[in-house]
Amino acid sequence: MVKVFRSVVRSAVDDVFAWHARPGAITRLTPPWQPVRVAAEARSLRDGTAKLVLPGGLPWVAAHDAAGYAPPRQFVDRLAGPVLRWCHTHRFEPAGPGRTAVTDQVDTPVPEAFLRAMFAYRHRQLAADLAAHQRYRHEPLTVAVTGASGLVGTALTALLTTGGHRVVRLVRRPAVAAGEREWRPEDPAADLLAGVDVVVHLAGASVAGRFDERHRRAVRDSRIGPTRALATLAARTADGPTVFVCASAVGFYGPDRGDEVLTEESARGQGFLADVVAEWEAATEPAVVAGHRVVRVRTGLVLSPRGGLLRLQYPLFAAGLGGPLGAGRPWMPWIGIDDLADVYLRAVADPELSGAVNAVSPELVRNADYTRVLGRVLKRPTLLKVPSFGPRLLLGADGARELAFAGQRVEPRRLSETGHEFRHPHLADALAHLLGTAAAPAGLVDSTTGEPV
Repeated sequence: MVKVFRSVVRSAVDDVFAWHARPGAITRLTPPWQPVRVAAEARSLRDGTAKLVLPGGLPWVAAHDAAGYAPPRQFVDRLAGPVLRWCHTHRFEPAGPGRTAVTDQVDTPVPEAFLRAMFAYRHRQLAADLAAHQRYRHEPLTVAVTGASGLVGTALTALLTTGGHRVVRLVRRPAVAAGEREWRPEDPAADLLAGVDVVVHLAGASVAGRFDERHRRAVRDSRIGPTRALATLAARTADGPTVFVCASAVGFYGPDRGDEVLTEESARGQGFLADVVAEWEAATEPAVVAGHRVVRVRTGLVLSPRGGLLRLQYPLFAAGLGGPLGAGRPWMPWIGIDDLADVYLRAVADPELSGAVNAVSPELVRNADYTRVLGRVLKRPTLLKVPSFGPRLLLGADGARELAFAGQRVEPRRLSETGHEFRHPHLADALAHLLGTAAAPAGLVDSTTGEPV
């Protein structure tokens, strides 16, 4: 049975087709709540193949059909194999000046209810990505990225490449794939950054864990030394980067500042993470001294069902077993994964952005508010409170104070003052988009029935 979904985006046909033809498009369009992993992208929309991995390691190989390739108006992919019929025709037609009607026609027995949420997500994601690239339009840049395979790095590198930028992945192993360079964090090669315009430094050991001496050392050592070495190299490379973007964290403000509103001008707080973040940011100083534009992205809680807090919470809340942490009083400075990728894209491309930037949503919520909204999005009760002794058992007293019970009322003052546009400034909208319960984008219709999706 053929299902057809159609919407209009505010971009020209050539731009929309080019976005789909670039590396990263399939990653940007894969819904994060689905248990699907992109193993390989198609090298060509004409006759390339893309490989996805389903639960249990089951491969899904989509082969593009040369007979259906008609740029910039159409391309077709088909499932290669006898298990399931799937033929997906992507069509792009002018819909007025600077507008394109995007149509997905799928011939498959997969139930329409399953496809509806997926294609609503894809159309929202496409429109938002194209809008972000229009806002931060820049000639193609070569961007070196550490931590490119992580949660944030995966989203960001795909966003960069679909916008026409070239990504060089700095990997801590011998480089084997095109676009990779081997990076020795404590002693990077002299030519590591040759020909690079921008460095985005995301790598660092996860802060999640029991705060014993070994964990503290891993958190500190994976950040400060490697950042200083990379910033020093950026400063010394004659044909290298002039922009250095480094991950940072709202942990800079300490674990508990009460109801104090925290902006980029607020003083640093107390505690292990505050100390580490302050030293981490200071380690970028060689690039500052060299006259490079340096952006330190102080990130809050990153929301995605593919990683971090939401990945842990999603199955519990979906089963009706979620609830607030104690009384639910701590502030939770959050940001959706796509909004964070946009902040990094802007840091890469906007010459006016420099210094510390709070990468958090403008909507301030407490733990109890967050819990209630997540339950409402999933249509599940949130009555089971998490006892305070639980995090202490898992993380230790210091880890619980710095992570589970931490509360920072952080505002994105710098972004707000510069007119930054968030895709999902409200928690309910962000969670609904990420978890597949959001309403379809305006104008998306099922062309088979003519009804809004």
